[in-house]
Amino acid sequence: MWRKASEETLRLYSELLATVGLEQKGKNMPYTSMNGNMYSFVAKEGYVAIRLPEEEKQAFMDTYNAGPAISYGATMQGYVHVPEDVLKNTKELAAYMNKSHEFAKTLKPKPTKKK
Repeated sequence: MWRKASEETLRLYSELLATVGLEQKGKNMPYTSMNGNMYSFVAKEGYVAIRLPEEEKQAFMDTYNAGPAISYGATMQGYVHVPEDVLKNTKELAAYMNKSHEFAKTLKPKPTKKK
């Protein structure tokens, strides 16, 4: 089931990335990546997901009553579903986005498919 993200979700995601100085990639599915590893995205279901180390992921889920990110019916390991009210709090979410970015730096680079 495809549900396009609302204009507000897309705006808030872009605002979040601008706040922490990260480049948004992707036309149809906005995302961030480093060394071939995606670490945040706007899901096809219309919500934002971020990738965090396990301890940070659990703390985020406990603090914000959030669940794991689910895409195409499968749980995405390491990703959390960012609740809409949390997405609206750019300043607070920026700290988690920075943690996500730092975590992405520790992941093994994936080879690029671009020539």
